[in-house]
Amino acid sequence: MAQAPQNDELTDRFIQFYRNYYRDAIGKLAQRFPNEQRSLHVDYDDLSTFDHDLADDYLARPDEFQRYAEEALRLYDLPADVSLGQAHVRLTNIPDTIDIRNIRVHDDHIGKLVSVQGIVRKATDVRPKITEAAFECQRCGTMTYIPQQDSGFQEPHECQGCERQGPFRVNFDQSEFVDSQKIRVQESPEGLRGGETPQSIDVNLEDDVTGKVTAGDHVTLNGVLHIEQQTSNNEKTPIFDLYMDGVSITVEDEEFEDMEITEEDVLEILELSNSPDIYEKMIGSLAPSIYGYEQEKLAMILQLFSGVTKRLKDGSRIRGDLHMLLIGDPGTGKSQLLSYVRNIAPRSVYTSGKGSSSAGLTAAAVRDDFGDGQQWTLEAGALVLADKGIAAVDELDKMRPEDRSAMHEALEQQTISVSKAGINATLKSRCSLLGAANPKYGRFDQFESIGEQIDLEPALISRFDLIFTITDQPDPEKDADLADHILQTNYAGELHTHRTHMTNPDFSQEQVDAASEDVEPVIDAELLRKYIAHARRNCFPTMTDEARAAIREFYVDLRARGSEEGDPVPVTARKLEALVRLAEASARVRHSDTVEAEDAERVIGIVRSCLEAIGVDPETGEFDADIIETGRSKTQRDRIKSIRGLISDLQEEYEDGAPIDEVLDQAEMELDLDRSKAESEIEKLRRKGEVYEPRQGHLRTTG
Repeated sequence: MAQAPQNDELTDRFIQFYRNYYRDAIGKLAQRFPNEQRSLHVDYDDLSTFDHDLADDYLARPDEFQRYAEEALRLYDLPADVSLGQAHVRLTNIPDTIDIRNIRVHDDHIGKLVSVQGIVRKATDVRPKITEAAFECQRCGTMTYIPQQDSGFQEPHECQGCERQGPFRVNFDQSEFVDSQKIRVQESPEGLRGGETPQSIDVNLEDDVTGKVTAGDHVTLNGVLHIEQQTSNNEKTPIFDLYMDGVSITVEDEEFEDMEITEEDVLEILELSNSPDIYEKMIGSLAPSIYGYEQEKLAMILQLFSGVTKRLKDGSRIRGDLHMLLIGDPGTGKSQLLSYVRNIAPRSVYTSGKGSSSAGLTAAAVRDDFGDGQQWTLEAGALVLADKGIAAVDELDKMRPEDRSAMHEALEQQTISVSKAGINATLKSRCSLLGAANPKYGRFDQFESIGEQIDLEPALISRFDLIFTITDQPDPEKDADLADHILQTNYAGELHTHRTHMTNPDFSQEQVDAASEDVEPVIDAELLRKYIAHARRNCFPTMTDEARAAIREFYVDLRARGSEEGDPVPVTARKLEALVRLAEASARVRHSDTVEAEDAERVIGIVRSCLEAIGVDPETGEFDADIIETGRSKTQRDRIKSIRGLISDLQEEYEDGAPIDEVLDQAEMELDLDRSKAESEIEKLRRKGEVYEPRQGHLRTTG
């Protein structure tokens, strides 16, 4: 009997709290209940300000205090015709988020109201769940009402009217149902270091919090933590699973740089941003153990900062994320550069092309026992998990073509459309892609075009803003510097390891520091991450007239090289957008609100060197956008057309088709094409199915 006044007292405290803080919110809820709104969202800070002990008790005994809070809502003074009997109270903004991997029984988390953050990995459909089943006796018609629990479906033992054991029928009109959904929340990648496997937790959602999230959403979830016994072959085991009953869920649309940055950090960042040699410092901070590649490293820094994502009045969106591809000989450090960028980026996902499928990159429709019974759910892939961050994909050339094609939409539209197993969904993948690939035949041939040497579709290549070729050419001076750098890096590592593991080391800390000086990043990795995060959060530079004029002039001058009829097109509008994005990223490095002429000149230099490396026709020495856009230079296209025309003319003169020797002779005389090149072009036509051999040594065109 002593407990009742305490319960009434707690209910009265909640009523008083509502009067002080939520009078207007409850009035709105009363107007919109039950169709438009079914819950009152209470901020934890408000409850803590009103009564700190009450707020603490709510977190410690959430199920009990939820009842008091909802009872208080039911008893709150409202107009006579309004009842909030079925309304929920949902506590939000709970302090001290717990990492999913740190949930522990001995920390007394079980049964408490806790907050976790992560990415929705899977979500079931919203299904009705019965909370109170009305059983109608088929003999006498008596109704028996039985509340239902999650553990299983409870049926009556006997009828309360005729006292017989059924049969019973569930009367759906008299039963009570609630919307139900199950989601799996996985740790966000930015919190993981050193190859940790992200952990996840399943969450049960009910009523108006269902249907709010989809796979790939970043969420903050408040819920009550429970444990459930595992079973194996219908036998109970001593191991228990963790799960949560969701109380409130917030979809976080925060930028990927959602990091904690202190005021001291901000002062340090602003001081750094004013350094005249900030770009050199940035380059020196990215993968210092890898020798050289200044321009590639600068481009990667710009990719980390990214351009500004623009939204126009008509609702269209222009991406600010930069995509970059490294194509190079084996052993040139591409994978190490990717790994370093992945560790610097606050949100990143790393995958290797060899072990990635299209479903693993985009999204998979999976049928399993997640939820109740076998049903199809959508599982987010790497490009979705990297949303608002960087996706590093190594060994792009080793992927199957059909798997690579799944990336096209993700790179340009930054969405992933899924139509599988009756599921039609569009997921967000607003990420930058950093890819690495090897040449088709293992090593680079400087005299062949990129389209000939890279086993990637031209449609994919053209979506990259920057493409760097990394060649491994013997050079005594450069090789000596590289050898010194690698030996020094290893020596510094040896000294550090020796001093760490030996009880009486032979080297002092000063010697270790001196040896490590050349391979230490100029800006500490953690500070660099915060620097990038701060810039992306606060800098949205606009372009000055001078910068706009410089980019316009560069683009127009390049295009002018293809103005004559029959000339190759030197560059397309995609490159112009890339220049704008790069220039905005360059301004963000300086924490500048304007894109100056110096930013434009800096990125023009990078783009020009990339074009010179990959966009030049090796036969004519001219820029040709077709090499990147279609994989073939204009010269090659013209040559293929000419040879096909030659075969077409000659096949009319011979009954069995054009003799190959005759085609090669005429190609040499009329087209000034040596036999080996002509044979190569004929082989390409044969592979594409444009010519065939009706008889050995003779050719005919198709169509």
